[in-house]
Amino acid sequence: MPDGAPAEPEAATLDPAQSEILATLEAELGEGVIEHTDALGNLVVRVRPEAWRRSAEVAKAMLGCDYLSFVAGIDWLPAPAPGGDDDAGVEPSAPVQPTEMTFGAAGSEGRFQVFAHVQSTARHHGVTLKTDVDEAKPLAESWVSVYPGADWHERECWEMFGIGFDGHPSLRHLFLPGDFEGHPLRKDFPLLAREVKPWPGLVDVEAMPEPDPEPEPGAVP
Repeated sequence: MPDGAPAEPEAATLDPAQSEILATLEAELGEGVIEHTDALGNLVVRVRPEAWRRSAEVAKAMLGCDYLSFVAGIDWLPAPAPGGDDDAGVEPSAPVQPTEMTFGAAGSEGRFQVFAHVQSTARHHGVTLKTDVDEAKPLAESWVSVYPGADWHERECWEMFGIGFDGHPSLRHLFLPGDFEGHPLRKDFPLLAREVKPWPGLVDVEAMPEPDPEPEPGAVP
């Protein structure tokens, strides 16, 4: 390797169970599998958006993954970092927005992803699947037809990240009022408390009421 050239990332070493899972996914999805890695003993496989629902079908029917742990979204946009004064309690002179995104296990094509973890209660193995979501039109295939329990998970992801799920029977709010604007788990969602109050924008806490004075001896209550 020439001096100064970046080192090639080491290939993830998979155990036999992980290798079998990956081989099944690759055989069924073909080029739908983009990348994989071992993350602290957990197999993570990134698939193309058009293979997202099919990956769920393979996991359930061929890998025996009968338990859906979660479906969730992630926003890789760096959170704004405060700049200016370092003293606690002092409003920073200007927010600093990092421009370079870094991605987790098995990489990403951009800002948004959907990922899910499924497990086999009989074979005692599992896999985390993830797929990229277009930032301009955030949409992924719904897993509800494969794992009915994905219903609430996808609704929460839609509500908090603004990622739609094609084929979901009824995307509607779980936690927020119907007229709520924005998606609170996006990194660029404004922290309104810090906009309406001085830094650090904490809500005032009411003082505790003073206890009633002790009655004097002999006083009639």
